[in-house]
Amino acid sequence: MTTSATAPPQGAEEAAPADAGPRLPRRLAGLALLLAVLAVCAVLSVAVGARGIAPAEVWRSLLTPDGGEASTIVHALRLPRTLLGAVVGIALGVAGVLMQSHTRNPIADPSLLGVAYGAACAVVFSVFLLGLSDVSSYVWFAIGGALAASVAVFAVASGGSRGPTPVTLLLAGAAMSALLSAIASAVVLLDESSLEVYRFWRIGSLSGRPEGVTAQILPFVAAGLVLALLGTRGMNALALGDDVATSLGHRVRLVRASGVAAIALLAGGAVAAAGPIGFVGLVAPHAARAVTGPDHRWLVPYAALCGASLVLAADVTGRVLRGSGEVEVGIVLAVLGGPFFVALVRRRRLIEL
Repeated sequence: MTTSATAPPQGAEEAAPADAGPRLPRRLAGLALLLAVLAVCAVLSVAVGARGIAPAEVWRSLLTPDGGEASTIVHALRLPRTLLGAVVGIALGVAGVLMQSHTRNPIADPSLLGVAYGAACAVVFSVFLLGLSDVSSYVWFAIGGALAASVAVFAVASGGSRGPTPVTLLLAGAAMSALLSAIASAVVLLDESSLEVYRFWRIGSLSGRPEGVTAQILPFVAAGLVLALLGTRGMNALALGDDVATSLGHRVRLVRASGVAAIALLAGGAVAAAGPIGFVGLVAPHAARAVTGPDHRWLVPYAALCGASLVLAADVTGRVLRGSGEVEVGIVLAVLGGPFFVALVRRRRLIEL
């Protein structure tokens, strides 16, 4: 007579075994394809803009900068913007994977832990109290606000005897987001200068950012990526349930704490530099999961490349939509990301995380 055991979540059994047979070559081929797509998006980001420059002139400016108009546009504007877009996309894509996995919510995105509103509050108060108006000045406050909000959410969610759970993280994040949103709204209504800075930052954009902003957020994003990669096996175990993960030797609280810290570092750095760009942390994980399945060892790098390609493609699209002007990347992603995600939902059973 056979005894029945509780079945793990559908697809979770695929997360633990080592790659075998044709799965590894297929996933490596997928990574190579995504790298090629990202390279194409990066080339287009450097070559295409509101100011038309011939491809030969772009190439010449890259190899032998001469200080002319084309060289200045390429080196001072487009290259830093491309690098920032890639870093922001990588950060948001990986943060989306972590958020959906730790909350077991297929429609969760990084802003759900209060990261975006924590950064927004810090930006508003830095302008209101200190008179800051430059991105390179208040980016540090934005990162600090995002980290503080995430720590507060984790502390509130850890109040029960079982520590933080997907449900308590969601509830604490929603409550913190509502509170911080109300505080930020109250301040910007009282101070016009705070309102102007907040409106520009809130729209989500890669343009108008100083060159050094990428270097400022890079250490935070790099630390978040390291935490995310180190926690992939723990997240695979959590997909089987907290009790199973504990029986396999994983410290559930530590895995969740490192996951929240990674989300705060990744999303906080991206939001601080470019504003709350939506849909990247929502769509990129599902696009990656369609190929890799639930194994986070592959899901994390796939989502990083998907996120970077998505941001750069949307930024290039926004530059050519208006001819001499441009549409901000946050608006492009909101317009194009919605239908894309609806189509993704109809094709995939997203409830099965």
